[in-house]
Amino acid sequence: MTKSRSDIELSELLSDIRSCTICAEDLPVDPRPIVQVSRRSKILIAGQAPGRKVFESGIPFADKSGDRLRQWMGVDEATFYDPDKVAIVPMGFCYPGKGKSGDLPPRKECAPAWRGQLLAELASNRLTIVIGAYAIAYHMPESGGRVTDAVKSWKSTYPELIPLPHPSPRNIAWFQRNQWFESELIPSLQAAVASALEK
Repeated sequence: MTKSRSDIELSELLSDIRSCTICAEDLPVDPRPIVQVSRRSKILIAGQAPGRKVFESGIPFADKSGDRLRQWMGVDEATFYDPDKVAIVPMGFCYPGKGKSGDLPPRKECAPAWRGQLLAELASNRLTIVIGAYAIAYHMPESGGRVTDAVKSWKSTYPELIPLPHPSPRNIAWFQRNQWFESELIPSLQAAVASALEK
């Protein structure tokens, strides 16, 4: 299939992103921007930043967090890793390193350098799934990045945008405190995902 001009432009943008070194001096390892996207993506997952395991594999959400996220969405790996179906664009594209309690925040240079350009290439009628405080603060600025408040107000942006806590095993206490999340939000998330994939 011949690539359209817009596909070629996106390919060039992705090439620029994958060779980016703007925060190299502040990373614990060599830069390895990890992103998955197509102009035909029906769903956008806006996450935080790759963890160490994802950095080593080069595959987004190839970890226990990804297993839980796919379960929440009700999709298999083949669907999840098909860029024509699912775009994965974290707030920071490279592994930021380890902090005192989990990974460090996404590097601040990444979003202003690349995020606007990349999101402009995606279809405007996509479903956007926003994961964690940094992505919530970017996509839902009125929330102030307060995860619980944003997730509790999910109906206000449903079905176009759905905020989620990070699916990390570190958040098990949050899941236990907020059991309404799995009983109320997850079935609606799965319905929105299935509807988006059918378009």
